[in-house]
Order: sequence, then structure tokens, then C-alpha cells
Amino acid sequence: MIERSDAEKLPRSCHIPVLVAEVLEWLCVRPGQLVVDGTVGGGGHASRILVELGQDGRLLGLDRDQAMLEMAATVLDHPGCTLHQGSYSDLASILSETDQPTGPIDAVLLDLGLSSDQLADDRRGFGFEHDGPLDLRFDTSQGHAAWEWLATVEEGELEQCLRGWGDEPESRRIAGELVRRRKSTPVRTGRDLSESVAEAVGGRRGRRHPATRVFQALRIAVNDELVHLERALSDSLPASLVPGGRLVVISFHSLEDRIVKRAFGKQDTWTNLTHKPVRPTPREERVNPRSRSARLRAAMRA
Repeated sequence: MIERSDAEKLPRSCHIPVLVAEVLEWLCVRPGQLVVDGTVGGGGHASRILVELGQDGRLLGLDRDQAMLEMAATVLDHPGCTLHQGSYSDLASILSETDQPTGPIDAVLLDLGLSSDQLADDRRGFGFEHDGPLDLRFDTSQGHAAWEWLATVEEGELEQCLRGWGDEPESRRIAGELVRRRKSTPVRTGRDLSESVAEAVGGRRGRRHPATRVFQALRIAVNDELVHLERALSDSLPASLVPGGRLVVISFHSLEDRIVKRAFGKQDTWTNLTHKPVRPTPREERVNPRSRSARLRAAMRA
């Protein structure tokens, strides 16, 4: 739990939230409601939601990343706001804790993207050129860092990870290069990984960094991201939302979007409100290029 008294000592977020107007439209927030931001990050979306909730509204902000919660505390100065470290896939159990808001959940937001603050932190390994450890975990107290996993994973499993979770067409070649290199120069940093991938595939091709899909696949693997998403959509969110409550999900790659689309098609659980994903406007894409891959889908609890 983040204490408000500590907020002034903490760094502020530099992340620009995406699709803000669209989030507010599809969440349909009204004064006095209880809303959950399941990926509160630096508080960008949550701060706008709190304005709509008014003084009597309540917001529970969740994030697996403690550093993100600390940033959120600097901007979410509202008596009805509570911040808690945890996964949105555990929402039902989190709500049962005595210090959490009580009552039916009226709306939930999930923004599945990586924040600019995480990318900028060279201690976490999310950036291509960082010399800090290749960690890639959202919660650094859980599981194994990416560099530890790479040191022991079998080549076949690594190839499957890169192909399945990164849609990487050169998965076999890259997996072979990473396993070969670890015998003499193990991958320990983001820069190590970027250089290894570039060597395997022959350098940069087009605007996309050659290691983009590899970083995505490893991040998904060490955080079990798709497991959390599927569990939330099938279990914890339906159990927590009031009938008629809204769920808005912003995804940034096809794997996430397919999972959300499939879940929203289950009519006994969800009423799909967006039959096609909502995209950023051309203006937003110009102002915030990282919004280009964002896709928003919304549903109502059946």
C-alpha cells in the first residue's frame, strides 16, 4: 500500500496515456461509482477517471510494478483513491482484503502496454540499449529475471517462446545464436540481447529494431502476461463486476487483442460493445507515436 504522505518524495511519470477520451466514453464513468484501474501505471488514465468520479467516487489502482505505484501516488491525490500492488487477475481476492474498497465494481480498465517510465529505467532491462540487467519483470520480487531464464532455457523452448509470443520469423536463428553465445558471453543486459539478435539476423531492417519482437516475447514469458489476461477475463473480472458494469481493455499486439476478442465473444459472460477495435486518431498518433499500435475493446458484464 502506498502512503499519501510519501508521494512528494517520489518521481513523477513521463508516460502519455493513450486513447483517454475513448476510455472515458466506453467506461461510462459516473459520479459516486467504484472503478478499478487494473494497470494504473503512472496514473495517467486514473487521474482523468477520478475527475469523472467526483469527490464521492472511489478508485482502486492496481499494478504489479511497485515503481509504477510510487509514481501514481504523486498524481492521484483523491480521498477515494487506493493503490495496491497486485495483478488484476487476482482482483476478486484483493477486494476481499479488509483495507480495500467495498461494494460492487462499476467499471474496470486494463491498459496492457509497457509504459515510457519502464522503458526509461535502465535498471529493469526493458530498453534496447540499456546496460542494466535484463530483468523484464513487472514485480521484481517474483519469479526469475529474463537473463536468468536465458542462461538455462533449452533452445527448442526458447525458439517456441520467440515464435509463439513474439511472432518472430527468425525465431530458430535467434534462439540458436543466444544459446551459442551463452557458452562464452552470456546475455546479461538489454544491450547484450540487442547485439545478439542483430548479429543473428544481420542488423536493423526498416524502422523496427530487430530485437523488438524478442523483447516482447521474453517479457511475456517472464511475467506470464497472457496467463494473467486469460484468467482475468474468464474468472476474476466477471466475478467482480456488477451486471451491466463496463470493462475496457487496451492492447498493443495481436496476441492480446485475439484473447480479448475471443473472451468478449462469450455471450453468457460479456456483451461485446465494440465489434471492431477502437484506434487512435491520426492526431493522437502524430502527438504520441507510441499510440499507433493501441487497440481498445469494450464489453459489458452480462
